[in-house]
Amino acid sequence: MEMSLKQIYKVAGMIAGALVLIVVLFTTWYTVDESDQAIVLTFGEAGEPITESGLKFKMPWPIQTVEKLSKETFSLQFGYEEKDGEIVEFPKETKMITGDEYIVLADMVVQWKITNPEKYLFNAEDPKEILYDSTSSSLRSIIGSTEIDEALTSGKAEIEAEVRDLLVTLIDKYDIGISVIGVKLQDVELPNEDVRKAFTDVTDAREMMNTKIHEAEKYQNQRLNESKGEKDAILSRATGDKAARIEQARGDVAVFDKLYAEYEGNPEITEQRLILETLEQVLPDAEVYIMNDDGNTMKYFPIRPLEKEKPVQGQEGNAGNE
Repeated sequence: MEMSLKQIYKVAGMIAGALVLIVVLFTTWYTVDESDQAIVLTFGEAGEPITESGLKFKMPWPIQTVEKLSKETFSLQFGYEEKDGEIVEFPKETKMITGDEYIVLADMVVQWKITNPEKYLFNAEDPKEILYDSTSSSLRSIIGSTEIDEALTSGKAEIEAEVRDLLVTLIDKYDIGISVIGVKLQDVELPNEDVRKAFTDVTDAREMMNTKIHEAEKYQNQRLNESKGEKDAILSRATGDKAARIEQARGDVAVFDKLYAEYEGNPEITEQRLILETLEQVLPDAEVYIMNDDGNTMKYFPIRPLEKEKPVQGQEGNAGNE
């Protein structure tokens, strides 16, 4: 029995209504996990982001659609990739030149997260690619202004900080709705064994030069300290001699002033006294004689110090007792 056209339209309408009902039932609600954030698109226009988790409702498709994005922190690996527990390196991407024109291989990990879902979805076709290229540009710029010694040894923390600052500036400029949390410089190494050997030779020569310079500076400082000590000792002795001479001169002046005062009172006696004292100093062992004025040299009276006569008298006394 064939169905009439009216019955066909009725069945088709029921099927269409059922499909619409199914679409309405399954597209007017959605859930947001705690680790996700969502944004509702009304005819393709983005609304306010939804960050609270739970059951949510919206207009049925195709009026409104939902895009869900993770709130977790992502890791971008620059210069290498982990596949099935193995690390695959990309030397062409990590090869760069330092400020002193050495070739190095540098790779990095960037921690980032989505902070504005609307900008992330609509301001760029591929935000991850922009982040990757910005990381490459920032790292090459900083490595290009850093000497190889710092890049290989103690300068990694400073490189990381400078790369992060530059990368944040670039990402803010591109305005793609992501935020850079941190960067970690994984490895900075020389490209091959020949370059490593040449660099080691240069480093050893530089270390030897620095050692020689340090030893020379140490010897110079030692000699300077010794010279300073000798100078201080000479100055100290000279100061002592100066003070002693000044005191001696003051003493001589005091004696002279005293003699001068006596001379003014008794000039003849003082003059004779000075003559006798001078003779005693000039001729300490000479014998003094007092003679008459008549010129008779036979009549004289020797004056000897008593301390010189006492031993002689002692000897004569011993001889008489014998």
